[in-house]
Amino acid sequence: MVSDDGRRTLLTHHRKLDRWLQPGGHADGDADLARVALREAEEETGLPGLRLEDGAIFDLDRHWIPERTGVPGHWHYDVRYVVRAGLDERYVVSSESHDLAWREVTMVRDDPGSDVSMRRMAGKWLQGLAG
Repeated sequence: MVSDDGRRTLLTHHRKLDRWLQPGGHADGDADLARVALREAEEETGLPGLRLEDGAIFDLDRHWIPERTGVPGHWHYDVRYVVRAGLDERYVVSSESHDLAWREVTMVRDDPGSDVSMRRMAGKWLQGLAG
């Protein structure tokens, strides 16, 4: 998710994983993954006026989720779309998050403490802005 001007991203401090990540969720059988991305962004942020940038897949990621509370470790696949916020950036923290925060995309790209896939995605976004 990016701000209306594309220079900031809204991150969620994920409650279960205890990491700052992009909003998102499970498709739960819905084959329209772009619609799922928009729905999950709305549910997790409470932001009004969200819209899909173009409906095209922006990024794909595969990462390992370790065993947790009886759920065995498994590969998790992310199909990522660009969801753009409107001018109203007031969010609502859902029960799935500890917190939400707007961050400069350049800070996400340059922060060695950020998730590797988040840094890669931020760099890809910034490259598109420059191009």
